[in-house]
Amino acid sequence: MESWRRRSKRSTVKGILRGYMGLLNEEIIDMDKHSVSDIIQRGGTILGTARCAEFKTEEGQQRAVEVCHKFGIDGIVVIGGDGSYRGAQALSRHGINTIGLPGTIDLDIACTDYTIGFDTAINTAMQAIDKVRDTSSSHERCSIIEVMGRNAGYIALWCGIANGAEDILLPEKYDYNEQRIIDNIISNRKHGKKHHIIINAEGIGHSTSMARRIEAATGIETRATILGYMQRGGSPTCKDRYYASIMGAYAADIIAAGKTNRVVGYRDGRFQDFDIEEALQMTKTIPEYQYEISQALSR
Repeated sequence: MESWRRRSKRSTVKGILRGYMGLLNEEIIDMDKHSVSDIIQRGGTILGTARCAEFKTEEGQQRAVEVCHKFGIDGIVVIGGDGSYRGAQALSRHGINTIGLPGTIDLDIACTDYTIGFDTAINTAMQAIDKVRDTSSSHERCSIIEVMGRNAGYIALWCGIANGAEDILLPEKYDYNEQRIIDNIISNRKHGKKHHIIINAEGIGHSTSMARRIEAATGIETRATILGYMQRGGSPTCKDRYYASIMGAYAADIIAAGKTNRVVGYRDGRFQDFDIEEALQMTKTIPEYQYEISQALSR
């Protein structure tokens, strides 16, 4: 999370460490262009992040506003997902100008077709799944590979298609019909398939117990691999670096232009901004055509 302090025609930049918790604790540092040099190839965040239950309360939000006034902060750029945006929305209602940037690997922010971190996450997962597939084929196994996505199945969908998975389980679509998966595994084995890859989203989970049940039902050795937080780290892809740079510059430009309480996004082939209230009211779901294609390719 970054804050901006306006001085006549120039702006000074401060960094808020550990998000809203750092704001409440006054963990605020001065930043300049040297503060961000040689970091574009690094994953994660140099400012850190933390959950903050106190900020969800009215008292916590009032305290945050007081800190902003104390440090002369006119506007805050919030980088994160829907939870971060709701915090920005709360600040805006208390008179603090906010700009949101979509930073989440889940691709679940409705106002934008792209979120910073998603491309790196799916490429990391894709490469890991390819490696698991090699072992699965050599040992003639069934492999359940769990990717991140608690409420959104975009990582599972993209990796399922990109990795040629035989089954893709998405929180938005899964009917918990495990027998259908078992029948699919048995049918594929009868037709000479030596492995079976199941991409399972974190929101469905229970991959280890699912593997035990499938092995018991099919007699085929089945293993679960949970990729976990490895998807959140690593050197960002070119696309993530490029989009993050453009979105960051766009945020700076709309602040300089006097816009407030906006969310930056990429939609319909261009970078644009939305009212933060409007953005939070938008909904997003798995595109039906893409889901149909994933099912057709997995048969």
